[in-house]
Amino acid sequence: MKIGDKVRFLSETGGGRVSGFKGKNIVLVEDEDGFEIPTLITDVVVVETDDYNIAKVHTSAVPGFKKVKPGVTPAPAPNKEVDLEPADLPVTFRPPVEERKGGDTLAAYLAFVPIDIKAMTTTNFETYFVNDSNYYMRFTYLWAEGNSWRLRFTAEVEPNTKLFIEEFGKADLNDMERVAVQVIAYKRDKGFILKPAIDVQLRIDTVKFYKLHTFRENDFFETPAMLVTIVENDTAARPLVVDAKALKQKMYGDQAPARKDGAAKGNDAYVRRYDNQQSRGKTPQRHHGDELVVDLHASELLETTAGMSASDILNHQLEVFHRTLEEHKKEKGCKIVFIHGKGEGVLRQAIIKELKYKYKSYTYQDASFQEYGYGATMVTIR
Repeated sequence: MKIGDKVRFLSETGGGRVSGFKGKNIVLVEDEDGFEIPTLITDVVVVETDDYNIAKVHTSAVPGFKKVKPGVTPAPAPNKEVDLEPADLPVTFRPPVEERKGGDTLAAYLAFVPIDIKAMTTTNFETYFVNDSNYYMRFTYLWAEGNSWRLRFTAEVEPNTKLFIEEFGKADLNDMERVAVQVIAYKRDKGFILKPAIDVQLRIDTVKFYKLHTFRENDFFETPAMLVTIVENDTAARPLVVDAKALKQKMYGDQAPARKDGAAKGNDAYVRRYDNQQSRGKTPQRHHGDELVVDLHASELLETTAGMSASDILNHQLEVFHRTLEEHKKEKGCKIVFIHGKGEGVLRQAIIKELKYKYKSYTYQDASFQEYGYGATMVTIR
């Protein structure tokens, strides 16, 4: 397949001419209106234009087709033969779907692939939906816009197939920190085990797009890629926000039978502490002069972090941050110092992003180094 070849689509009616290629798997097909359509190379076939490949068909076989001579009023000619190229014929053939052993458990991923991995500071990226199961998947891909969502892409993906979604650059990273994917899985023309609908929200760590080691060898692409799990072994990815009631129930249910174990007692202590904070609706805080000080260190907020992942802890810290701002949002001019520590800067970056996009009217700056060191941010309510 080369530029200039005439091709037709296998999965739908129509075709065009090859105008270029994107990566190793995508061909750009220019239709008769001049639009370039990115298409998987495996979804098109080259059409020869020699006379022996031109089909002879009756106009009655093509609904709505009319052959018009210049200056003559068109009239139906149902039995007259006309020349019609294969690219203009509707495609009715659908190749059978190939299923693989072990593919009846759902597995799907978002894949981010750098176009030029040798130029990580400037390269654009491609987004793919990877369906690693024997089910068809109808999915939607969305980006968060404040408290609402915007649809970016929706399509049906065949079993054991990856589908190109879009290309984006470094300038788009700030807009894709929170994404959502919704999936319905099914099979065609045969019985299957019903799978629950999937609705996951994911926090994308955009800093990783600047780090080469983030992109690794994988089973789906010839080049390194970053894979984000949507569903695996029929289990959907963790939600973006921790459900406090579900967390309490899970921790209590897992640890209550083992009361003699020290870790179990620690988890019970965490549940009581978390439950008390929720019922009081208050945040651990103190005053320092005219400033309100909130220490977001996990050791200050939680009795224990046993059984919690790093994302669970971060979600709880951000919840305390949001709750504090909500409690004091009517106190114009109020200064609140959030102590987040230096560390790897993950919590600080998360706080700054929330201030930029959710609390745009508030001002913020690094807090006094003499008072709090390098790991604190002061927010002024406006």
